[in-house]
Amino acid sequence: MDLRTLSASALARAIAKRQLSSIEATTEALKRAKAVHAKTNAVIAFEDEAALASAKVADAIVALERPLGPLHGVPLAHKDMFDRVGRIPSWGANIRRATPCTSDATVIVRLEAAGSHQIAALHLTEFAFGPTGHNYVLGHARNPWNLEHITGGSSSGSAICIATGVVPMALGSDTGGSLRLPAAALGVASLKPTWSRVSRAGAMPLSASNDCIGPLAREVGDLALMLGLIAGRDGRDGTSSHRAVPDYARDLARPISGLRIGVDETLLAAADASVQKRIEAALKVLEAQGAKRVAVKFPDWDTLGRLGQLVLLPEVASAHGRHLRQQAADFGPQVRARLEFGHFVSGADHLTAVRARGTMLARVLAEAYADADVTMLPTFADPLPTIAELDVAGGPQLTAAIGRVVHFCRPINYLGLPSLTLPFARDGQLPNGFQLVGRPFAEGRLLQFGAAYQREVKPELAPL
Repeated sequence: MDLRTLSASALARAIAKRQLSSIEATTEALKRAKAVHAKTNAVIAFEDEAALASAKVADAIVALERPLGPLHGVPLAHKDMFDRVGRIPSWGANIRRATPCTSDATVIVRLEAAGSHQIAALHLTEFAFGPTGHNYVLGHARNPWNLEHITGGSSSGSAICIATGVVPMALGSDTGGSLRLPAAALGVASLKPTWSRVSRAGAMPLSASNDCIGPLAREVGDLALMLGLIAGRDGRDGTSSHRAVPDYARDLARPISGLRIGVDETLLAAADASVQKRIEAALKVLEAQGAKRVAVKFPDWDTLGRLGQLVLLPEVASAHGRHLRQQAADFGPQVRARLEFGHFVSGADHLTAVRARGTMLARVLAEAYADADVTMLPTFADPLPTIAELDVAGGPQLTAAIGRVVHFCRPINYLGLPSLTLPFARDGQLPNGFQLVGRPFAEGRLLQFGAAYQREVKPELAPL
């Protein structure tokens, strides 16, 4: 049994059937995590003692033949930005909470209720505020497919540990691409839910209007499993949706024949020619299963990006500006520079962008989705850059470099739409990926497309 390639649900079944103990699975995951970390800087803190104690309890419950949760005994690891009792999350920074947490983040509570336990806290960009994987405080994350290339950010450690078979799935967050970019760069899948679909209680705040918590995994079925567990109303987060949570796994096996994929050719032309070629190949995989390509037009993509910035930057400055005023020297250069920008956006401009959000969303739904069930976009505009190419610190190239990386991601956060990222077939190339973007709360439809795609393009393990 190769634990590196088992899905979370398959691993839980093996533990429940006593084909494998949780202690064995946890021990192996910790061993592999340490080997992966030595090359990639994927882990901020290992939690051997607590993880093995939890695994021992999980095995005892199996022996008692009690009812088990869907993740019973499964070792996981998550981005280090979630509150957990008695711990201080690093936030990827030198600056963090002053005292240990007294409660767990809602998403952590829900995953533990399903039976999982955590083996490590994983690398992220400082304050989750960077799309490349650079971290000038804790060290840059490195891509196991090629250590010279970026991992994407900010959920870097989560994507690395999934790609290398340490864990089958992990939590991340997405404010401007932080689930989607690492997934594309590491050759795994991720799902940025609709804004408000998943509670953010106990997660480090960055931009209240954009922040989303979501899953990364090798297999789309695990994305469906995790989203079903963490989604839903939470009294601790007043912005969380009251909508009922559907059975996301229910439609995974349904065919996509007749469903429509919208492609904006003008927008796609902004991507590098090699990325356009890989998009076409991915489209052909879906068309071979009966999906129909249709022409669509996103209105004012560049305007959506600018409005997104007017919302994002002041909110980030508000969330972390106090630290900047008091501890400026403790920030890395990229995050410090971008935080400073937020103080120069006027309140009038910020509120105008916030008020325009509903109008712009209505236009996008009326124009881009009138004839499409989902739309298709690149994740990265370009082939995967090297760490050195984007090592611009806080210099004058920073804004242009970051803007190019998030060109196809940031407007989706502004609109609050759900987005599934899937990897291109590698064919000997470095990983990269594409997005399928849905209407609000249409995560189930996205997962249906994702399952169809993975029937033809199988997940791959990255080399250690």
